[in-house]
Amino acid sequence: MKFNQAISLIDQANKKDPNTEVYQGVTYAKEYIYGVRMSNRLDVFMPDAPESLKLAARCQHICRWEIPRDRYPMDRVGYLTWRNDLKKLHAQKASDILTSVGYDDEVVEEVQFMLLKKQLKKNELTQALEDVICLVFLEFYFDEFAEKHSEEKIIDIVQKTWAKMSEKGHEAALQLPFSASGLALVQKALA
Repeated sequence: MKFNQAISLIDQANKKDPNTEVYQGVTYAKEYIYGVRMSNRLDVFMPDAPESLKLAARCQHICRWEIPRDRYPMDRVGYLTWRNDLKKLHAQKASDILTSVGYDDEVVEEVQFMLLKKQLKKNELTQALEDVICLVFLEFYFDEFAEKHSEEKIIDIVQKTWAKMSEKGHEAALQLPFSASGLALVQKALA
């Protein structure tokens, strides 16, 4: 009951995203469809995921549009500051929603821990969330991203993405339905 209420509230928040994406002929609020993709990918990647991880996956980009990238300097420091501020936003929004539907402090703190990317590579749940984030990027956003950037930058991004993932994540990534050009870039990056 609490879980369904939380998912509903997360989705309501994300449906307010003024940015949209057309997927299979239907227009969606961008962060809403992202949250659905995160949940769907997690269900495949870790069917027995604990409730806290399922909640964190759905909250991964909650209300992301509230902190636009262009508010920060367009350099590496600006990018990292923006990403850090987003993590804090997602963790706070998640906390507010989960507390409002009656989750205890332990679950709320677990979700926040994952959203803040604490102990990446050391904590199984944080790592699983990161794997799912990378898989969703590669499956749904990689081709569009690749069209906008140089091959050199794309190869660098794939290598950085790969470095964040676990072996299980790598295996899952190699099963994704890449486009021919996307697969060629991934293969080049991993060679």
